[in-house]
Amino acid sequence: MESTLKIGMIGLDTSHVSAFAKLLNDHTQEYHVPGGRIVAAYPGGSPDFELSWSRLPGFRQELADNYGVSIMDSPAEVAERCDAVLLLSVDGRLHLQQLQAIAAYRKPVFVDKPFAVNSEDARAMAALSREYGFPMMSCSALRYAGALTAALQDAEQGVVIGADYYGPLEIQPTQPGFYWYGIHTAEMLFRTMGAGCQSVRTTTNADHDQVVGIWADGRVGTIRGNRRGNKTFGGLVHREKGTQFVNTAAVAKPYYASLLEQVMQMFATGEPDVAASETLEIIRFLEAANESRETGLTVQL
Repeated sequence: MESTLKIGMIGLDTSHVSAFAKLLNDHTQEYHVPGGRIVAAYPGGSPDFELSWSRLPGFRQELADNYGVSIMDSPAEVAERCDAVLLLSVDGRLHLQQLQAIAAYRKPVFVDKPFAVNSEDARAMAALSREYGFPMMSCSALRYAGALTAALQDAEQGVVIGADYYGPLEIQPTQPGFYWYGIHTAEMLFRTMGAGCQSVRTTTNADHDQVVGIWADGRVGTIRGNRRGNKTFGGLVHREKGTQFVNTAAVAKPYYASLLEQVMQMFATGEPDVAASETLEIIRFLEAANESRETGLTVQL
């Protein structure tokens, strides 16, 4: 008989609360992910972030009423009751503090995007994982978009020599610059290119941002953020013999279902699909892109 992990949620202010609960707790869902069940949750929330406080009551009620999830008074109570933790707080500023509250329980943790909103917090979180010896993983669901996975698996046209990705880039004051939605295109870029970006330069105006990253081996990767026009994600993977178009809307399976499959595998095996070192580099990439956005200068990672 399949073993079922008891899973806790910390932060009930993101759409992933509802999406993950449905996929895990409702076996009738088309893309049901087996292996665990949400049993306890801590609401959290940020009073200065409208996208947090406005959504929290509805998701909290959905968990309690539809899935019988116990609502706890602290992150520690969630970790105590569970085998693994989904740290979903939509506000990246809270992640270090919330991780500090549960680190001693040594439970596997998935930290939703953005992992952190500065490199200092990101390094401190990685240090907690090492110190207490618990597996930890963080990424955007766009990393596992079906169209991107298919493109990367099709290597007939040779090795990757560069990539260009695009997506919406709304600006949220509490999640500075690229941290809020730039994380999605950055994750797609790093899954394609791998780690090793050395410098970035950002061009910005009222409607668009463009970040050009230079990798140590000379390859060039870019992300484009749009505040005007369509809000779709996609990109180009440049290979030695040709270029692949990644249309993320072409695959019906939701990105978050593919992400949750990877998270559940990490919970079961203790082996994250994304190394902490790569996550730290992505956060530094976004930090440097923000700095270049302000100064107009090339910034070294």
